[in-house]
Amino acid sequence: MTTDQKIEFYKGPAGGWGALNSVKNALLRQDIPIKGAKTLLSANQPDGFDCPGCAWPDRNHHSAFEFCENGAKAVAAEATARRVDPAFFAQYTVAELAEKSDFWLEDQGRLTQPMVYHAPSDQYRPIAWDDAFALIARHLNALPDPNQAIFYTSGRASNEAAFLYQLFVRQYGTNNFPDCSNMCHEPSGSGMRPQIGVGKGTVTLDDFTRADAIFIFGQNPGTNHPRMLGELRAAHKRGARIVSFNPLRERGLERFQDPQDKLEMVTFGSTPISTHYFQLRVGGDLAAIKGIMKHVIEQEDARGGVLDHAFIAEHTSGFDALAADLRAEDWALLEQESGLTEAQMRAAGDVYIGAGSVIACWGMGITQHKYSVATIQTIVDLLMLRGNLGREGAGACPVRGHSNVQGDRTVGIWEAPPAALLDRLRDVYGFEPPRAHGVDTVEAIHAMLEGRGRVFIALGGNFAAATPDTYETWKALRQCDLTVHVTTKLNRSHIVHGREALILPCLGRTEIDMQAAGPQGVTVEDSMSMVHISVGINPPASQHLLSEPAIVARMAAATLGDKSRVPWLWLIEDYARIRDEIEKVFPQFADYNARIAVPGGFRLRNTASERVWETEGRKARFYVHPVPRDTPTHRARERMKDRIVFTLFTARSHDQYNTTIYGMDDRYRGVFGQRRVLFIHAEDIRALGLKDGDWVDIHTVWNDGQERRADGFRLVAYDIPRGNLGAYYPETNPLVPLSAVADTAGTPTSKSIPVLLTPREAA
Repeated sequence: MTTDQKIEFYKGPAGGWGALNSVKNALLRQDIPIKGAKTLLSANQPDGFDCPGCAWPDRNHHSAFEFCENGAKAVAAEATARRVDPAFFAQYTVAELAEKSDFWLEDQGRLTQPMVYHAPSDQYRPIAWDDAFALIARHLNALPDPNQAIFYTSGRASNEAAFLYQLFVRQYGTNNFPDCSNMCHEPSGSGMRPQIGVGKGTVTLDDFTRADAIFIFGQNPGTNHPRMLGELRAAHKRGARIVSFNPLRERGLERFQDPQDKLEMVTFGSTPISTHYFQLRVGGDLAAIKGIMKHVIEQEDARGGVLDHAFIAEHTSGFDALAADLRAEDWALLEQESGLTEAQMRAAGDVYIGAGSVIACWGMGITQHKYSVATIQTIVDLLMLRGNLGREGAGACPVRGHSNVQGDRTVGIWEAPPAALLDRLRDVYGFEPPRAHGVDTVEAIHAMLEGRGRVFIALGGNFAAATPDTYETWKALRQCDLTVHVTTKLNRSHIVHGREALILPCLGRTEIDMQAAGPQGVTVEDSMSMVHISVGINPPASQHLLSEPAIVARMAAATLGDKSRVPWLWLIEDYARIRDEIEKVFPQFADYNARIAVPGGFRLRNTASERVWETEGRKARFYVHPVPRDTPTHRARERMKDRIVFTLFTARSHDQYNTTIYGMDDRYRGVFGQRRVLFIHAEDIRALGLKDGDWVDIHTVWNDGQERRADGFRLVAYDIPRGNLGAYYPETNPLVPLSAVADTAGTPTSKSIPVLLTPREAA
């Protein structure tokens, strides 16, 4: 990690020697050069653990090197030699810890014992596990309404822990399950379920070896899913077209040096990734995709043979309305709102027409917008025009973030559960689950602010840092009677706590989980619906740690007591018993334990990939959406005509995974030793009367009368469309209003916030 603050253009490719050097430094920083290297050799192996980082699938379960740079950072952070024990907490008050940075808090090491907040001293003190569970039970059972309790879930929780969690909470009496899906890919499910009958991607990893073209929207795989670069590299080498749409020039979408390719490493070579790179405006994706589709329709009208008429006729509805809308669409409007020229959109359309099979990938650059659901449905419209669903080398690929965020939803972590799931829980366990929908993440914050949420329990994650409108969120958490966090390391959420608070340390993915029946494994589901087992190899960081399933089961047993007929403590003696229970509720997990014994696991059924449409009308549906002309930025510019209103998007640095910050560098973007930077076009800097390197404050333009600002950001001239800005989260989360959410999905619109810049006054 660089200590000097500098901005310096990075000349190298993604991956390669830079990645290897970063892995080495991460292991050295955590004081585990030997242990860490051995641990990495078990990452994503049949007899090892699933990487605690992203949800990208594993290509080769027999390769010794099935990890990436950022996965290695995640493993190093978990396997660290550093410890946060009671002696550490005795050194600091919570007020003193609150002054530390997010990086510093997590960098202190692994938590070793359950801790309880002691208000008179403003410190955390040790507490026995039984006493911790009794405190939780006392608070939960004292609530007059179970809906006053909120149960958050992070995407790192295993299927086993998540299933027990939802079973416990529903038997307790609420569907209040805000989770990290609400902040990332909720629009993917909200858009695709009514359109094609599933809320997941339809492709497998093998499809990437057969695709003629791969379209990538709003995703930066070099930082967020580095192992995806191996698939893109291989696709490029065999002649596939890779078409990227991104406001920034991201190195991982430009070129990649494969650390496993000896020739590339020795010769310092690299492989291009994108054959076409379109730098559209922030939020311009829907207009750009409509431009591509307009070109496709025009080519069909001119010469025929472009559309898959058989697929459209047999499998879809709504095509005629879409075609009419596209024919009437105005190229000038599409150019204005996308930031691309007509020629660029037609060029992308020609690639699409010329490809026999196409995969469309997208990330949070698509989902965290007001019109994200409409944009996703438009992406699927594009795929369906030429039958690019339900066949080899083609399909939809929403690339998920955390390693089991998709699996958690599959086993019941959902604030809006389908009636069929609730009926099944009733039939299997003999209780009547609550039918009213619960709160999502943003609604949970509102509930706590309004006094309707009094107990907050988090199974993993860093809620205080991940959520929008930071200071409102912190106010909400502090109003709770009790906050509880199941976690491996110290983070901001433990410092922003309720009147009473617990920190419950759990085993990490890399650690041996010893229960009564012996060592246990847990299962996870990746972005492509593959379910496989993960078995830790390292001794636990502390003898006092419990596994996540054990914490959930003991919490349930303490809270529900004799009111529950579920044998909570018996289930956690052998996790195969939990998987048997999952199988009873979810038929797609039939023969669960036998199927995960196969290296690589098994794929859950995906009806859309079979061209079976579980939708109203039993067909896939074309949706017609207008080009957005009333976004928050449109409205802000109309209100403030005498000011330059920018659209800000928030992003991770390369030394970051979600809210976990591993260091202060962003190598690929040329930022070193610092995080409070603001990427901006050089002409926009001049229009403001400022210069590259000047410091500014950022102010949100919103309509609720609240002041939202983030102060002290260094301007960095960058290759980004005019009128757009980029900055890191969580530093810019205070700028995202709670009311700024995706239509019909509720996801915070962190990728499109209207802001003003003012010069930073000298201190």
